[in-house]
Amino acid sequence: MASVTRAVFGELPSGGGTVEKFQLQSDLLRVDIISWGCTITALEVKDRQGRASDVVLGFAELEGYLQKQPYFGAVIGRVANRIAKGTFKVDGKEYHLAINKEPNSLHGGVRGFDKVLWTPRVLSNGVQFSRVSPDGEEGYPGELKVWVTYTLDGGELVVNYRAQASQATPVNLTNHSYFNLAGQGSPNIYGHEVTIEAGYLLACILEMIYQDGLMRCQMSTCAHERLYRRPPYANLTDSSEPD
Repeated sequence: MASVTRAVFGELPSGGGTVEKFQLQSDLLRVDIISWGCTITALEVKDRQGRASDVVLGFAELEGYLQKQPYFGAVIGRVANRIAKGTFKVDGKEYHLAINKEPNSLHGGVRGFDKVLWTPRVLSNGVQFSRVSPDGEEGYPGELKVWVTYTLDGGELVVNYRAQASQATPVNLTNHSYFNLAGQGSPNIYGHEVTIEAGYLLACILEMIYQDGLMRCQMSTCAHERLYRRPPYANLTDSSEPD
């Protein structure tokens, strides 16, 4: 059985509104989520010895999320990742977006879904956030209604995304949490291994732009054939800037 508690997390500058924190807790895990960007600020789970650790990166206070930072724990939209050169076509019409990560548009633009205050609704085992992205916001066509729901199901945190557009528009929502399974504050994640249950994936080309078409995942020799396995940040260098 999950419990949900609600508290004030902080106040936005210039009377921009109150940011609330929602804590979802079960016998197996605890997650803290704030209404600014639908951001996961903490995810506490137990290891094999029953010791609890916070396995996502985040800030203890609102000020950390208002400064420049790599989208810690936030919902990304309208479109996660890059749109090449900030342009795309829908139904033959070309649209132009802000270039906020040269030479492309990244994670929804200058003021993406991570930088807005969402409307919360408490559920019996979680919380649902909603907002309306108006027509033309960050250059995207059509009004977009969005719902993001976090619920606890036993030992699982379930994140559900739903969007309804008034006209054809690109939508690609995700959560941008940074995980360290050894616990926040541990040195690095180079010893971790990520497993993705998927038969296909999108391959990236230059500048982290997805190429057209799907690439079949290589079969794993020690797990289900639909598992794609690799070390996280396999190509990361000390000078890499996460985004």
